[in-house]
Amino acid sequence: MRVGIAQPNGRYAVREMTLDEYVAGVVAGEAAAGSATAALDALAIAVRTYTLANRNRHTADGFDLCDLTHCQVFRRPNSGSEDAAMRTAGRYLSEHGQAAHIFYTASCGGFSERAPNVWRGAADPGFLPSKADPACANESAWHDQIDARDLLRALRAGGFSGDTLRGLAVSQRSASGRAAWLHLDGVTPDEISGDNLRTLVGRTLGWQHIRSTLFSVSRTSAGFEFSGSGAGHGVGLCVIGSAARARDGSSAEEILRNYFPGLMLATVGNHEPSAFPLRITLPQQDEQLRAPLTTLAQSALRAVAAALGAPLTTPIALRFHPTVESYQRATGQPWFTSAATHGHVVDLLPVTVLRQRGLLESTLRHELAHAVTSDALQRAPLWVQEGVAMWASRPRTGGQQTPQGPTAGAGISCPSDADITRAASAETLRKVYTAAEQCYVRDLDKGRSWRTWPRAAD
Repeated sequence: MRVGIAQPNGRYAVREMTLDEYVAGVVAGEAAAGSATAALDALAIAVRTYTLANRNRHTADGFDLCDLTHCQVFRRPNSGSEDAAMRTAGRYLSEHGQAAHIFYTASCGGFSERAPNVWRGAADPGFLPSKADPACANESAWHDQIDARDLLRALRAGGFSGDTLRGLAVSQRSASGRAAWLHLDGVTPDEISGDNLRTLVGRTLGWQHIRSTLFSVSRTSAGFEFSGSGAGHGVGLCVIGSAARARDGSSAEEILRNYFPGLMLATVGNHEPSAFPLRITLPQQDEQLRAPLTTLAQSALRAVAAALGAPLTTPIALRFHPTVESYQRATGQPWFTSAATHGHVVDLLPVTVLRQRGLLESTLRHELAHAVTSDALQRAPLWVQEGVAMWASRPRTGGQQTPQGPTAGAGISCPSDADITRAASAETLRKVYTAAEQCYVRDLDKGRSWRTWPRAAD
């Protein structure tokens, strides 16, 4: 998909990425700090649902969705958001077989809102109810004072006229207690909706002033004091509330059922679970390769797991990028590398590039070995990590129990972390990896395998 990244000059730079890469970035931008796994997974499913239902929102601008609050806030993915996107790959909330038009909010302030009370003319489906949310009731109280002249400036930016704002009072509230309409004394027109006031103040003075429409307002000597709770529009899933529910033991499915009653969980067809714990993300132009790639990756994972004697219990995500540039942006790796593994997530060059270089199968084996051993070797030197991956990814022939690779040399010098991270060419990297594998084979000859390294590094 194509994402518009806002630039300082007001324009957008368009980036191509996979759906799950986008989901991971939005979860990183929208999740509450310290969210438990269930909350991250629920948010990832909500984000994917919103994306599928609104994918053509910026078609006229040359991309699908933007990275701002107008669509969904997108930030650099982190390990937690990537794992959430991977665990929920392909899953979304369905209404009559289609992605439902849902919303989520930072904090509902203890009571969710109906969509028509925020956006005039919006649909009012039963899966977006207005109801009490005890999980968020005491989480987001706020207070703010705005000078009368600043508030007048914000109103003028929205087309209101007048020289002095003498008064501001809530004239009508919604069933959830939010300020639906306010009376203005001293300007024309003399009324404004609560959401329009929040938007005008946010755009002109900053979004930290009126964080939601669940507020009361009083006159002060210099202006107006706002006291409220919540943050955002209040419709749909409450991010703060879902985080609290996850802390209390709710599953992602239970969280989603609470905030979106009546919707069903569905799976995008090309993300159906495979026989092994693999999730493969492909750019649209490579979708026709999914079946042979899945077969190849599953075979590679079987071979690596057998060589290492490691159980396959943790899902592994393989993300093939649409371009070399996309891969470099996501990983920070030079062009001559083929892949980069972070925990259980593997970023790879485009399939066509790996095939052209003759590296597709060997790269899959190498990186899957990294993913399988990532938890055990996270504190080991890089030469151990690379040596193990090189050794485990070597093809076995016949009934051999060990691969045919470099023999261990008694005087071999094991590469330092800097030798590996600062390699300036593909040839240098191959030499360093070969030395790492020789060092690991020497360790094997001495009876020390990859499983002993966490204890040795303590």
